[in-house]
Amino acid sequence: MARPFRFGYQYGFDPTADLRDLARRAEGAGFDLVCSWDHVTEGWTALLPLLAMAEAAPTIRVCPMVINNDFHHPVHLAGEIANLDALTGGRVELGIGAGHAFTEYAAIGQAMDPPAVRKRRMAESVEILRMLLDGEEVAYAGEHYRLTGVRTMRATQQRLPILVGVAGPAALAHAARHADIIGLMGLGRTLADGQRHEVRWQPDRLTATVDHIRANAGDRDVELNALVQVVEITDDRRAAARRLVEAVEGLTVEDALVTPFLALGTHDEIAEHLLACRERWGISNYTVRAIEEFAPVIERLRDGATIGT
Repeated sequence: MARPFRFGYQYGFDPTADLRDLARRAEGAGFDLVCSWDHVTEGWTALLPLLAMAEAAPTIRVCPMVINNDFHHPVHLAGEIANLDALTGGRVELGIGAGHAFTEYAAIGQAMDPPAVRKRRMAESVEILRMLLDGEEVAYAGEHYRLTGVRTMRATQQRLPILVGVAGPAALAHAARHADIIGLMGLGRTLADGQRHEVRWQPDRLTATVDHIRANAGDRDVELNALVQVVEITDDRRAAARRLVEAVEGLTVEDALVTPFLALGTHDEIAEHLLACRERWGISNYTVRAIEEFAPVIERLRDGATIGT
């Protein structure tokens, strides 16, 4: 049986944005979560704004998406997340990644290890976070972290969901065994600006990734999330795909029309597209960066909604 859809709205860096208003609008539009970023920027930070948004929208869940593990020690992060969970009445999900923006590491004078090292460090952090958020006293001796008899506040939720955003066979295998949600992005090499990436949105590549996750998850039912990079409401999906191909390195028109990381077309077409992605890959959790434009898609995909009306 297919998982029900869940939808997150990820807001941007703009320090003038009214986050409380954004949270109320997202809640009214049917979103399940509001999500922050974690970057070195003059805009909003990853955690504190989520408390204000949760207070403004009393049913919505909140999630940093995603915390850069290298910038946050897991003990300190566990305490902050558990505090946030208590203050929101148990409405927090934790997204975490291994870091990618080399410009930010350079800006703060922090060495940036190779990807394999960063991913192994994050894997250890995920294990520590799980134990601390579950209320355990943690003794841990790993390659990157050593803890002796550490406790933090326990999460309010029985099991606070952890989303791991990662790529690569070893890291995905670990996430399949330990994460509640795996964030899929289909991104490759970080480009020169330190933020944008090559895209790897070929459907066969995504199928292989999902098969690898399922093979390593065993009997665990891991939720799959897709971070949607573009929402474009248009009567001509193919023309929108062609425009993106001109701007995005490594993208073809056919891949743009199939990938879950783009939402192009009419509201009906996007709803049908996400239904097809859930059927093909089991992806039921989508994060977008548009509220009003995407709200009719959510309406169409909720239980009992019809497509094509």
